[in-house]
Amino acid sequence: MEFSSKLLENAVNEVSMLPGIGKRTALRLVLHLLRQPDTQTEQLAEALMKFRNEIKLCQSCHNISDVALCEICANTNRDGTIICVVEDVRDVMAIESTAQFRGLYHVLGGKISPMDGIGPHDLTIESLVRKVKEGEVKELIFALSSTIEGDTTNFYIYKQLEGTDVKTSTIARGIAVGDELEYADEVTLGRSIINRVPFENSLKTS
Repeated sequence: MEFSSKLLENAVNEVSMLPGIGKRTALRLVLHLLRQPDTQTEQLAEALMKFRNEIKLCQSCHNISDVALCEICANTNRDGTIICVVEDVRDVMAIESTAQFRGLYHVLGGKISPMDGIGPHDLTIESLVRKVKEGEVKELIFALSSTIEGDTTNFYIYKQLEGTDVKTSTIARGIAVGDELEYADEVTLGRSIINRVPFENSLKTS
């Protein structure tokens, strides 16, 4: 792609680094911003910088938050005895959109993947195990994607909790094997939460 302006080329290159955005889409977005009033571009830039500089991670569940304790963890109407274990923030949003889960979450920040150099200590597994052993958690729901990496992560956490009284379950496999949680429709995802099964059962069928 040839550019008549180095400034335009630099802007397109930066935007195209965002996931799912190629050079042509990036060019369309950059030219759209160029046609807008200066104030709109300035507000966008300010919002992104403010987000980047001031965003926090919840000290309890590691979800994105504006304050030390996210709104979900701070909500006294939520059931703190049930924790849904997810890969990242997008999965929290996906499950919340179903309105079928009233417990709390724990965001791992990824899943175990030796091929990508991601081990257990790169995730928030340690704080999850500590939370279970020290707190009043009665059930963990594994809601990671149905991939080898997701299953490996589930099993690793399960083994770390041996000797505890916590119940472990996994979402029903209405989610196709290999699918990412965030792309599941709300009805399917909601039903998979409601119809969750004991984690031990998933070991027998996998």
